[in-house]
Amino acid sequence: MSIPDLSIDVPARVRELARGAALTPVWRNGLGGLTFRTDDRRYIKWGPLDDEANMRDEAERMRWAHQWITVPEVLEQGQDAAHEWLVTVALDARSAVDPRWADEPELAVRAVGQALRTLHDALPVAECPWEWSTAWRIANAAERGTRVPDELHEAPPTDRLVVCHGDACMPNTLLDDDGRPVGFVDLAALGVADRWADIAVASMSTLWNFGPGWEDTLIAAYGIEPDRERLEYYRRLWNET
Repeated sequence: MSIPDLSIDVPARVRELARGAALTPVWRNGLGGLTFRTDDRRYIKWGPLDDEANMRDEAERMRWAHQWITVPEVLEQGQDAAHEWLVTVALDARSAVDPRWADEPELAVRAVGQALRTLHDALPVAECPWEWSTAWRIANAAERGTRVPDELHEAPPTDRLVVCHGDACMPNTLLDDDGRPVGFVDLAALGVADRWADIAVASMSTLWNFGPGWEDTLIAAYGIEPDRERLEYYRRLWNET
């Protein structure tokens, strides 16, 4: 994932959704999806149809989670034969991997750990209609033609069931100008699972964004001791599904 060049070609659908507003590209994902900010405080997310984490599911989960945590308000969501899109209200915040934090990695890493604990404590398991368990993820992968190695079919004993973010990588937590966590994005896989499924991915993502040495800092900010067995298992599961 990266910040695209300002000269990037804007898809026709994005221009239509902008309705005359000026567009600034802010994010490109590994599938070719693009996110733009408009000058009237909206975000337009556009990309190829994704069977694994589609924007229809994301919009549905954001509307549900909005009852307990801060997520962008959904304005519009749709798709055609090849692409999908999501339009949301911009929050007064920036990603935890924004260049603003390049010289303050500890601040950003700790904020993401604290934010993840807040999300896990706030979202009610009993009211969540979705799951993100090992069994569900393996079945979902199989539907997409991906076979998960047999040794990953049995997860470690559950530590604590929570409503997981489902893609708790650092870019998906938003911080205010002082580095305090204020919201979450990219909730398409949100569902009930062991909290280590999120913690493993969030801490692993510190390597991609800030280099080695920050994984345990994030876990400490979450408020728990590292569980190496669960971390290894859920990181492998992430890579295989």
